[in-house]
Amino acid sequence: MVVYRITGKKHSNDLAGTGAAMYGGRWNKKGTPVLYTGESKEIALLETIVHTPPMLVPETDILTLEIPDNSIKEIKISDLPKNWTDYPAPTILSEIAEAWVQKDETVALKVPSCIIHSASNYILNCRHQHYSQVKLIEIKDFHFDSRLRK
Repeated sequence: MVVYRITGKKHSNDLAGTGAAMYGGRWNKKGTPVLYTGESKEIALLETIVHTPPMLVPETDILTLEIPDNSIKEIKISDLPKNWTDYPAPTILSEIAEAWVQKDETVALKVPSCIIHSASNYILNCRHQHYSQVKLIEIKDFHFDSRLRK
């Protein structure tokens, strides 16, 4: 399966989940390295926009990654608490993902996007025993249109 990640140029080659481990996020606790990706370029862009400070037009790259089709666990909206879309994210979400990381059963966790519920993000477990099967297919310049920051 192909997934996408939009990130600042200086972090394009870091597939180790360093940033997520440093700060934590909706689907990971601080200290747990994961890589956030989207099922489409469009959802990857929307996820980037909501995490980019206003008026900043960053220099970005778009990464195309291939993840093993047979190593994905899916969490459906019906499996989540009613407040799963809240910001800041409810702690239960990082606890769900932390349990998934600890079980080490799959490389990827498919989760619904809280921006567009019909879209999915894929959280990659950078510590998984088969994480080396994740392939970086391409890194390209990504034009971040300044009108998106109005």
